Amino acid sequence: MNKITLLAVVLVTVIANFTHAQNIQDIINQVSNANLQLSVNEFSGEQSTTINGTVQTITSRVQSNNDLAAAYIEERLQALPNLSVTIQDFNTNGKNVIATQLGQTNPEDIYLVCAHYDSVAAFCADDNATGVAAVLEIARILSTQCLDKTIVYALWDEEEIGLLGANFYAQQAADTSNGNTRDNILGVINMDMIGFDGDVPGTPGDNQFDIDVRPIANSLDIKDDLLDILNTYTFDLSAIVVNPGTTASDHSRFWNQGYSAVLVGESWETNDQTPNYHTSNDRAVDIDFQYMTEITKLVTAYMVTKAGLVNLDNMVTVSGNQLMANETSSTYQWIDCNTDLPITGETNQTFAPSADGNYAVMVSNGTCDEVSNCVTFSVLTAEEFSPTELTIFPNPVVSILKVKNPMQQDLSITVNDMSGRRITTTISKKEHIEINLEANATGIYFVTIASKLKSSTFKIVKE
Repeated sequence: MNKITLLAVVLVTVIANFTHAQNIQDIINQVSNANLQLSVNEFSGEQSTTINGTVQTITSRVQSNNDLAAAYIEERLQALPNLSVTIQDFNTNGKNVIATQLGQTNPEDIYLVCAHYDSVAAFCADDNATGVAAVLEIARILSTQCLDKTIVYALWDEEEIGLLGANFYAQQAADTSNGNTRDNILGVINMDMIGFDGDVPGTPGDNQFDIDVRPIANSLDIKDDLLDILNTYTFDLSAIVVNPGTTASDHSRFWNQGYSAVLVGESWETNDQTPNYHTSNDRAVDIDFQYMTEITKLVTAYMVTKAGLVNLDNMVTVSGNQLMANETSSTYQWIDCNTDLPITGETNQTFAPSADGNYAVMVSNGTCDEVSNCVTFSVLTAEEFSPTELTIFPNPVVSILKVKNPMQQDLSITVNDMSGRRITTTISKKEHIEINLEANATGIYFVTIASKLKSSTFKIVKE
């Protein structure tokens, strides 16, 4: 880490409205296939997006014309809590986008997750919009956590013309001249092309990915840790260890400086890489997003495991007519998200809003403060639906949740996850209503069904 950046980030205090997970499995479950798809489509120019308040399309990421791409990354990272975002100019055109999340107890110990954002042609969805999207998704999730060690989220420029951005950063980090101290980077995960898996689902070797490694510093330990995590949690992946691994991506520049690093990506070792490499035919339609999601989950699990999750849970549960902070034995401050102001007197673990609105809670254990996501809350009526008026099934549900509405009342159906984050809202007066939850992670959800006169909340399990 740049020493000036480390000093600056100590001074940054951010309060924002995002969700927290209480354990590593919860964090893994937060990785969103839909988010990854959206980011790849926006960053590769398949669809327009809003940058600096204007709807624009990223038509080029070639290093001589990729300022809009850098602005997109910078804006996405700046919107997240607990990050200090800087632009690192390293030559006339080259600029790295660096976001630093300072560790709570051991800030000098650094883990780095990275990808390059430049390309050689238009689109280039796999190379490397996939890696960029994964870094942004990991930052979205982990920036909401209090962590023991520092995480740096790095997006490199000019990889395609010689790994220049990563090389500059690694040299700066290792520099001990003029009284500088070598940055204590404990591990680097580089994601480059993580979206193509050409095997037919179910065939031998499906969902293989490469871990490129060499016996430099503690790089083999990173490989072992990834394999341990792969075996500890459930992933639809099969690892191919490549040793000696390729030097043709940004991780190798950290090897050159004696740092521990690996490359994670689709399996070039088994010749299962995108056939449209380095062409404008490298399009989002060819990305296997579920495969990409699994790799992103694995790297997320590695980063949070090594950085060390501080034991503070800021999830919010919606229960009847009140909100409840899951964390116990802490201090609380409920916040009106519409004004971003604390609500006077609301400092208990539970909060019963008197009016419809968007609410969050700040939880503090004395050394670490976290703020929950904003929960959209409607004040419930006292009367609930009877079983003859409304039924919801099956429970547990695998994909389609069904609501039977025999009186064909006008219903508003809202699905929230355990943290209180709204997943979907459906308005219908049909007798038979279906809600598709197939793409949602396994876990517990709350379904609130309301008419003009009645309201009921159901707890369901998604398998």
